[in-house]
Amino acid sequence: MSVMFETTAIKGMTLKNRFVRSATWEGMAGEDGACTPKLLDLMGELAKGGLGMIITSHAYVQKEGQAGPWQLGIYDDRFMDGLRKMADTVHAHDSRVVIQLAHAGFFANPKLTGQTPLAPSNVEGLAKGPRRELQQDEIREIVGAFGEAARRARSAGFDGVQIHAAHGYLLSQFLSPAFNKRQDEYGGPVENRAKAALEVLQSVRGAVGEDFPVLIKMNCQDFVEDGLPLEDTLKVGVLLEQGGLDAIELSGGTMISGKFIPSRGGIKTEEKEAYFRDSAKALKEKVGIPLILVGGNRSFNVGERLVQEGYADYISMSRPLIREPHLIQRWADGDFEKARCLSDNQCFGPAMAGKGIYCVVEEKENKKE
Repeated sequence: MSVMFETTAIKGMTLKNRFVRSATWEGMAGEDGACTPKLLDLMGELAKGGLGMIITSHAYVQKEGQAGPWQLGIYDDRFMDGLRKMADTVHAHDSRVVIQLAHAGFFANPKLTGQTPLAPSNVEGLAKGPRRELQQDEIREIVGAFGEAARRARSAGFDGVQIHAAHGYLLSQFLSPAFNKRQDEYGGPVENRAKAALEVLQSVRGAVGEDFPVLIKMNCQDFVEDGLPLEDTLKVGVLLEQGGLDAIELSGGTMISGKFIPSRGGIKTEEKEAYFRDSAKALKEKVGIPLILVGGNRSFNVGERLVQEGYADYISMSRPLIREPHLIQRWADGDFEKARCLSDNQCFGPAMAGKGIYCVVEEKENKKE
Protein backbone atom coordinates (compact mmCIF):
# COMPACT_ATOMS: atom_id res chain seq x y z
CA MET A 1 0.00 0.00 0.00
CA SER A 2 1.21 3.49 -0.82
CA VAL A 3 2.31 5.74 2.03
CA MET A 4 -0.39 8.14 0.79
CA PHE A 5 -3.16 5.77 1.93
CA GLU A 6 -1.76 5.02 5.36
CA THR A 7 -3.93 5.83 8.35
CA THR A 8 -2.41 8.67 10.38
CA ALA A 9 -3.51 11.06 13.13
CA ILE A 10 -3.14 14.72 14.05
CA LYS A 11 -3.77 15.25 17.77
CA GLY A 12 -6.12 12.29 17.89
CA MET A 13 -7.91 13.17 14.63
CA THR A 14 -7.62 9.96 12.61
CA LEU A 15 -7.17 10.42 8.86
CA LYS A 16 -7.65 7.63 6.34
CA ASN A 17 -5.09 9.05 3.90
CA ARG A 18 -2.63 11.90 3.47
CA PHE A 19 -4.72 14.00 1.08
CA VAL A 20 -6.20 17.31 2.22
CA ARG A 21 -8.59 19.70 0.56
CA SER A 22 -7.07 23.11 1.19
CA ALA A 23 -9.39 25.95 2.16
CA THR A 24 -11.08 27.26 -0.98
CA TRP A 25 -13.49 30.19 -1.17
CA GLU A 26 -16.60 28.68 -2.75
CA GLY A 27 -18.83 31.77 -2.90
CA MET A 28 -21.75 29.60 -1.78
CA ALA A 29 -22.59 30.90 1.70
CA GLY A 30 -25.52 33.18 2.42
CA GLU A 31 -25.08 36.94 2.28
CA ASP A 32 -24.77 36.98 6.08
CA GLY A 33 -22.29 34.07 6.09
CA ALA A 34 -24.76 31.26 6.78
CA CYS A 35 -24.19 27.75 5.49
CA THR A 36 -26.47 26.94 2.53
CA PRO A 37 -27.76 23.70 0.97
CA LYS A 38 -25.49 24.35 -2.03
CA LEU A 39 -22.45 24.46 0.24
CA LEU A 40 -23.57 21.31 2.04
CA ASP A 41 -23.89 19.50 -1.30
CA LEU A 42 -20.33 20.49 -2.23
CA MET A 43 -18.96 19.31 1.10
CA GLY A 44 -20.77 16.02 0.64
CA GLU A 45 -19.26 15.52 -2.82
CA LEU A 46 -15.75 16.27 -1.53
CA ALA A 47 -16.22 13.82 1.33
CA LYS A 48 -17.54 11.13 -1.03
CA GLY A 49 -14.49 11.83 -3.17
CA GLY A 50 -12.21 10.10 -0.69
CA LEU A 51 -10.36 12.96 1.01
CA GLY A 52 -8.80 12.31 4.40
CA MET A 53 -9.37 15.88 5.56
CA ILE A 54 -11.47 18.74 4.21
CA ILE A 55 -10.62 22.28 5.28
CA THR A 56 -13.50 24.68 4.80
CA SER A 57 -13.24 28.04 3.12
CA HIS A 58 -12.12 30.94 5.33
CA ALA A 59 -14.86 31.64 7.88
CA TYR A 60 -14.75 35.16 9.25
CA VAL A 61 -14.63 35.46 13.03
CA GLN A 62 -15.78 39.09 13.17
CA LYS A 63 -18.19 40.91 10.92
CA GLU A 64 -15.48 43.55 10.43
CA GLY A 65 -13.17 40.84 9.10
CA GLN A 66 -15.22 39.78 6.06
CA ALA A 67 -13.11 39.52 2.91
CA GLY A 68 -15.66 38.95 0.19
CA PRO A 69 -19.25 38.16 -0.75
CA TRP A 70 -20.94 34.85 0.03
CA GLN A 71 -18.16 34.02 2.48
CA LEU A 72 -18.76 31.52 5.28
CA GLY A 73 -19.24 33.14 8.70
CA ILE A 74 -18.64 31.88 12.22
CA TYR A 75 -18.93 35.17 14.11
CA ASP A 76 -22.32 34.46 15.71
CA ASP A 77 -24.07 31.53 17.42
CA ARG A 78 -26.93 31.76 14.94
CA PHE A 79 -24.77 29.93 12.39
CA MET A 80 -24.49 26.83 14.57
CA ASP A 81 -27.27 24.78 12.97
CA GLY A 82 -25.79 25.15 9.49
CA LEU A 83 -22.28 24.42 10.73
CA ARG A 84 -23.51 21.25 12.48
CA LYS A 85 -25.09 20.11 9.22
CA MET A 86 -21.79 20.70 7.45
CA ALA A 87 -19.83 18.62 9.93
CA ASP A 88 -22.46 15.87 9.85
CA THR A 89 -22.46 15.84 6.03
CA VAL A 90 -18.71 15.24 5.88
CA HIS A 91 -18.73 12.65 8.67
CA ALA A 92 -21.41 10.66 6.85
CA HIS A 93 -18.77 9.77 4.27
CA ASP A 94 -15.93 8.86 6.65
CA SER A 95 -13.94 12.05 6.14
CA ARG A 96 -12.76 14.66 8.63
CA VAL A 97 -13.55 18.36 8.47
CA VAL A 98 -11.57 21.29 9.84
CA ILE A 99 -12.92 24.84 9.69
CA GLN A 100 -10.58 27.67 8.77
CA LEU A 101 -10.89 30.75 11.00
CA ALA A 102 -10.01 34.07 9.41
CA HIS A 103 -10.02 37.84 9.62
CA ALA A 104 -9.19 39.81 6.47
CA GLY A 105 -7.81 42.85 8.30
CA PHE A 106 -6.19 45.17 5.72
CA PHE A 107 -8.17 43.44 2.95
CA ALA A 108 -11.61 43.42 4.57
CA ASN A 109 -14.29 44.63 2.16
CA PRO A 110 -15.70 47.98 3.39
CA LYS A 111 -18.67 47.68 1.02
CA LEU A 112 -19.71 44.54 2.88
CA THR A 113 -18.67 45.46 6.42
CA GLY A 114 -19.63 49.13 6.33
CA GLN A 115 -16.39 49.97 8.14
CA THR A 116 -12.87 51.13 7.39
CA PRO A 117 -10.64 48.04 7.26
CA LEU A 118 -8.47 47.47 10.34
CA ALA A 119 -4.80 46.65 9.88
CA PRO A 120 -1.60 46.26 11.89
CA SER A 121 -0.39 49.49 10.25
CA ASN A 122 -1.83 52.04 7.85
CA VAL A 123 0.70 51.39 5.09
CA GLU A 124 0.42 53.51 1.97
CA GLY A 125 0.55 52.06 -1.51
CA LEU A 126 -0.45 48.46 -0.79
CA ALA A 127 -4.14 48.88 -1.56
CA LYS A 128 -6.67 51.48 -2.61
CA GLY A 129 -8.78 53.21 0.00
CA PRO A 130 -8.17 54.09 3.66
CA ARG A 131 -7.05 51.68 6.38
CA ARG A 132 -7.03 52.22 10.15
CA GLU A 133 -4.28 50.97 12.47
CA LEU A 134 -5.50 48.62 15.18
CA GLN A 135 -5.34 49.74 18.79
CA GLN A 136 -4.19 47.17 21.32
CA ASP A 137 -7.65 46.76 22.83
CA GLU A 138 -8.99 46.01 19.35
CA ILE A 139 -6.30 43.39 18.85
CA ARG A 140 -7.43 41.77 22.10
CA GLU A 141 -11.04 41.77 20.84
CA ILE A 142 -10.02 40.02 17.64
CA VAL A 143 -7.95 37.48 19.58
CA GLY A 144 -11.04 36.77 21.67
CA ALA A 145 -13.19 36.47 18.54
CA PHE A 146 -10.93 33.71 17.20
CA GLY A 147 -11.40 31.85 20.48
CA GLU A 148 -15.18 32.22 20.36
CA ALA A 149 -15.22 31.00 16.78
CA ALA A 150 -13.17 27.95 17.76
CA ARG A 151 -15.63 27.23 20.57
CA ARG A 152 -18.47 27.27 18.04
CA ALA A 153 -16.52 24.97 15.73
CA ARG A 154 -15.98 22.33 18.38
CA SER A 155 -19.58 22.58 19.57
CA ALA A 156 -20.79 22.16 15.97
CA GLY A 157 -18.89 18.88 15.62
CA PHE A 158 -15.89 19.90 13.56
CA ASP A 159 -12.80 17.75 13.97
CA GLY A 160 -10.39 20.67 14.28
CA VAL A 161 -9.78 24.32 13.43
CA GLN A 162 -7.21 26.00 11.22
CA ILE A 163 -6.04 29.54 11.97
CA HIS A 164 -5.58 31.51 8.74
CA ALA A 165 -2.23 33.32 8.92
CA ALA A 166 -1.37 33.20 5.21
CA HIS A 167 -2.05 35.04 1.94
CA GLY A 168 -2.05 38.55 3.38
CA TYR A 169 -4.96 38.10 5.79
CA LEU A 170 -4.77 39.79 9.19
CA LEU A 171 -2.39 37.44 11.02
CA SER A 172 -0.25 37.21 7.89
CA GLN A 173 -0.16 41.01 7.90
CA PHE A 174 1.14 41.04 11.47
CA LEU A 175 3.88 38.59 10.49
CA SER A 176 4.93 40.57 7.44
CA PRO A 177 7.43 43.49 7.60
CA ALA A 178 5.73 44.88 4.49
CA PHE A 179 2.40 45.29 6.30
CA ASN A 180 3.52 45.62 9.91
CA LYS A 181 5.32 48.89 10.72
CA ARG A 182 4.22 49.01 14.35
CA GLN A 183 6.48 50.42 17.05
CA ASP A 184 4.90 48.56 20.00
CA GLU A 185 5.29 44.94 21.13
CA TYR A 186 3.47 43.69 18.02
CA GLY A 187 6.03 45.15 15.60
CA GLY A 188 9.73 45.07 14.86
CA PRO A 189 11.61 41.75 15.22
CA VAL A 190 9.90 38.57 14.08
CA GLU A 191 9.27 37.45 17.67
CA ASN A 192 7.12 40.58 18.13
CA ARG A 193 5.40 40.24 14.77
CA ALA A 194 4.46 36.68 15.73
CA LYS A 195 2.81 37.85 18.97
CA ALA A 196 -0.69 38.27 17.47
CA ALA A 197 -0.66 34.76 15.95
CA LEU A 198 0.61 33.26 19.21
CA GLU A 199 -2.09 35.06 21.20
CA VAL A 200 -4.74 33.76 18.79
CA LEU A 201 -3.32 30.25 19.22
CA GLN A 202 -3.57 30.61 23.00
CA SER A 203 -7.13 31.96 22.75
CA VAL A 204 -8.20 29.11 20.49
CA ARG A 205 -6.52 26.51 22.66
CA GLY A 206 -8.21 27.93 25.75
CA ALA A 207 -11.59 27.66 24.02
CA VAL A 208 -11.29 24.11 22.66
CA GLY A 209 -9.07 22.38 25.21
CA GLU A 210 -5.85 20.44 24.94
CA ASP A 211 -7.30 17.43 23.10
CA PHE A 212 -8.67 19.26 20.04
CA PRO A 213 -6.57 19.66 16.85
CA VAL A 214 -5.47 23.24 16.15
CA LEU A 215 -3.73 23.88 12.83
CA ILE A 216 -2.40 27.00 11.13
CA LYS A 217 -1.95 28.05 7.52
CA MET A 218 1.03 30.33 6.95
CA ASN A 219 3.25 31.65 4.19
CA CYS A 220 6.73 30.41 3.44
CA GLN A 221 7.30 33.85 1.93
CA ASP A 222 5.07 36.79 0.99
CA PHE A 223 6.69 37.38 -2.42
CA VAL A 224 6.31 41.14 -2.02
CA GLU A 225 8.98 43.77 -1.48
CA ASP A 226 10.13 43.69 2.17
CA GLY A 227 7.66 40.88 2.86
CA LEU A 228 8.00 37.89 5.18
CA PRO A 229 11.18 35.94 4.31
CA LEU A 230 11.63 32.19 4.74
CA GLU A 231 14.16 32.79 7.52
CA ASP A 232 11.44 34.43 9.62
CA THR A 233 8.89 31.75 8.74
CA LEU A 234 11.18 29.08 10.17
CA LYS A 235 11.42 31.01 13.44
CA VAL A 236 7.65 31.48 13.59
CA GLY A 237 7.11 27.76 12.98
CA VAL A 238 9.28 26.92 15.99
CA LEU A 239 7.44 29.47 18.17
CA LEU A 240 4.06 28.06 17.14
CA GLU A 241 5.13 24.50 17.89
CA GLN A 242 6.37 25.61 21.31
CA GLY A 243 3.00 27.34 21.78
CA GLY A 244 1.12 24.06 21.36
CA LEU A 245 0.21 24.05 17.66
CA ASP A 246 -0.62 20.64 16.16
CA ALA A 247 0.11 21.06 12.43
CA ILE A 248 1.17 23.64 9.83
CA GLU A 249 -0.11 24.02 6.28
CA LEU A 250 2.54 25.83 4.25
CA SER A 251 1.57 28.12 1.39
CA GLY A 252 2.89 31.43 0.07
CA GLY A 253 2.09 34.81 -1.43
CA THR A 254 -0.51 37.50 -0.86
CA MET A 255 -3.25 39.13 -2.88
CA ILE A 256 -0.77 41.75 -4.10
CA SER A 257 2.17 39.44 -4.90
CA GLY A 258 1.35 39.35 -8.60
CA LYS A 259 4.18 38.21 -10.87
CA PHE A 260 6.57 37.66 -7.96
CA ILE A 261 4.81 34.54 -6.74
CA PRO A 262 5.65 31.14 -8.28
CA SER A 263 3.37 30.57 -11.25
CA ARG A 264 -0.05 29.17 -10.42
CA GLY A 265 -0.77 28.76 -14.10
CA GLY A 266 0.50 26.33 -16.70
CA ILE A 267 1.57 23.53 -14.35
CA LYS A 268 2.27 21.15 -17.21
CA THR A 269 5.30 19.27 -15.90
CA GLU A 270 6.08 17.54 -12.62
CA GLU A 271 8.99 19.94 -12.11
CA LYS A 272 6.53 22.84 -11.91
CA GLU A 273 4.41 21.11 -9.28
CA ALA A 274 4.70 21.67 -5.52
CA TYR A 275 6.41 25.03 -5.96
CA PHE A 276 6.91 25.54 -2.21
CA ARG A 277 8.59 22.15 -1.72
CA ASP A 278 12.06 23.48 -0.85
CA SER A 279 10.60 25.81 1.77
CA ALA A 280 8.65 22.88 3.19
CA LYS A 281 11.83 20.82 3.48
CA ALA A 282 13.52 23.67 5.36
CA LEU A 283 10.58 23.97 7.76
CA LYS A 284 10.42 20.19 8.31
CA GLU A 285 14.00 20.34 9.51
CA LYS A 286 12.99 22.87 12.20
CA VAL A 287 9.67 21.55 13.52
CA GLY A 288 8.43 18.15 14.66
CA ILE A 289 4.69 18.67 14.15
CA PRO A 290 3.02 17.47 10.93
CA LEU A 291 3.47 19.61 7.82
CA ILE A 292 0.82 19.94 5.11
CA LEU A 293 2.10 21.21 1.74
CA VAL A 294 -0.13 23.11 -0.68
CA GLY A 295 0.73 24.82 -3.96
CA GLY A 296 0.69 23.26 -7.42
CA ASN A 297 0.17 19.63 -6.39
CA ARG A 298 -1.23 17.76 -9.39
CA SER A 299 0.29 14.24 -9.61
CA PHE A 300 -0.07 11.29 -7.28
CA ASN A 301 3.52 10.18 -7.69
CA VAL A 302 4.89 13.67 -6.97
CA GLY A 303 2.91 13.84 -3.75
CA GLU A 304 3.97 10.35 -2.79
CA ARG A 305 7.62 11.18 -3.41
CA LEU A 306 7.42 14.39 -1.36
CA VAL A 307 6.08 12.45 1.62
CA GLN A 308 8.55 9.60 1.24
CA GLU A 309 11.49 12.00 1.00
CA GLY A 310 10.45 14.02 4.04
CA TYR A 311 9.30 17.26 2.43
CA ALA A 312 5.83 17.02 3.97
CA ASP A 313 3.48 14.71 5.85
CA TYR A 314 0.31 15.58 3.93
CA ILE A 315 -0.45 16.86 0.43
CA SER A 316 -3.05 19.58 0.08
CA MET A 317 -4.91 20.75 -3.03
CA SER A 318 -7.47 23.37 -3.95
CA ARG A 319 -8.18 23.92 -7.65
CA PRO A 320 -7.80 20.28 -8.78
CA LEU A 321 -10.67 19.38 -6.46
CA ILE A 322 -12.90 22.05 -8.00
CA ARG A 323 -12.78 20.16 -11.27
CA GLU A 324 -12.55 16.70 -9.73
CA PRO A 325 -14.08 16.45 -6.26
CA HIS A 326 -13.62 12.65 -6.52
CA LEU A 327 -9.93 12.85 -7.52
CA ILE A 328 -8.63 10.99 -4.47
CA GLN A 329 -11.09 8.15 -4.93
CA ARG A 330 -9.95 7.88 -8.57
CA TRP A 331 -6.37 7.52 -7.41
CA ALA A 332 -7.40 5.04 -4.70
CA ASP A 333 -9.08 2.96 -7.42
CA GLY A 334 -5.80 2.74 -9.32
CA ASP A 335 -6.26 5.44 -11.99
CA PHE A 336 -3.14 7.54 -11.37
CA GLU A 337 -3.54 9.98 -14.25
CA LYS A 338 -2.64 13.44 -12.96
CA ALA A 339 -5.36 15.87 -11.93
CA ARG A 340 -7.26 17.27 -14.92
CA CYS A 341 -7.14 20.85 -13.62
CA LEU A 342 -5.61 23.24 -16.20
CA SER A 343 -4.74 25.89 -13.58
CA ASP A 344 -6.42 28.61 -15.65
CA ASN A 345 -8.32 30.16 -12.69
CA GLN A 346 -11.54 30.50 -14.68
CA CYS A 347 -13.29 28.71 -11.81
CA PHE A 348 -13.37 31.88 -9.69
CA GLY A 349 -15.37 33.82 -12.29
CA PRO A 350 -18.70 32.15 -11.50
CA ALA A 351 -18.06 32.56 -7.76
CA MET A 352 -17.49 36.30 -8.16
CA ALA A 353 -20.75 36.46 -10.12
CA GLY A 354 -22.67 34.85 -7.27
CA LYS A 355 -23.06 31.44 -8.91
CA GLY A 356 -20.62 29.56 -6.69
CA ILE A 357 -17.29 28.11 -7.74
CA TYR A 358 -17.11 25.44 -10.44
CA CYS A 359 -14.83 24.35 -13.27
CA VAL A 360 -15.74 26.37 -16.36
CA VAL A 361 -13.69 24.09 -18.64
CA GLU A 362 -15.50 21.00 -17.35
CA GLU A 363 -18.87 22.67 -17.91
CA LYS A 364 -17.98 23.56 -21.52
CA GLU A 365 -16.80 20.00 -22.22
CA ASN A 366 -20.00 18.55 -20.78
CA LYS A 367 -22.08 20.83 -23.01
CA LYS A 368 -20.20 19.61 -26.10
CA GLU A 369 -21.13 16.05 -25.20
